[in-house]
Amino acid sequence: MNRKRALITGAASGIGKAAALRFASEGYDVCINDIQKEKLSLLLHELPPGNHLSLCGSYAEQETVKEGERIIRENWGSLDVLINCAGLFEKTNPITMEIGQWRNIFDCMINGCLLITQLAEKFMTNGGRIVHVSSIHGTRAERQASSYSMAKAAINQYCRSMALELADKNILVNAIAPGFVNTGMSVVDGQNELDSQWFKDNYVQGDHLPLRRAANPDEIAGVAFFLAGKDASYITGQVITVDGGLTITF
Repeated sequence: MNRKRALITGAASGIGKAAALRFASEGYDVCINDIQKEKLSLLLHELPPGNHLSLCGSYAEQETVKEGERIIRENWGSLDVLINCAGLFEKTNPITMEIGQWRNIFDCMINGCLLITQLAEKFMTNGGRIVHVSSIHGTRAERQASSYSMAKAAINQYCRSMALELADKNILVNAIAPGFVNTGMSVVDGQNELDSQWFKDNYVQGDHLPLRRAANPDEIAGVAFFLAGKDASYITGQVITVDGGLTITF
């Protein structure tokens, strides 16, 4: 029986790590990508046995993508799934920041989204699934987060566009838009916002988050696994919101 193969970015921690563990536990060979070399190495040893690969470097840099193309060609020759979880967040002040600093986050995620999709498409010869992890920031606004929010909004639209472009190859392209998730990205200025009084007042005690808690990374990874599976064979060009009900209320 041939094992399926998945390329997973941002795999050293958070949603990406949860996705790598989930896909590998379900019998996939995974190629894990991240800029954190030591964490990638540790994860590689956590995975169940398989023909797994490791690609260290930024998915937004052409050198990394070329290396990824080389190792996938030499070791696998084909690819079934791309789960793009890589991302970064920094506060940005669109009024006072230099354009280069403001664009850093936007360019990294958009360029990475484009380059890693181009890589995956080359190896998807018999259909395929591409899932980009976006955010509810793609349809919401937050102070000092305009660069991040605009990048996520662009990723949503990119997925819709690529769903159309790749439909003739039977490659399905979707996005997942999480709300609060208990990962390292929840730590802002040294404090985990999920432990803050602000979060407790608004989202645990208040009515702004119906489930009154953040998601665990595996809950997002589970949706990614569903979108990569046979039961999602008629879903493409969609942004699946996974936010505990946050965006349904005031």
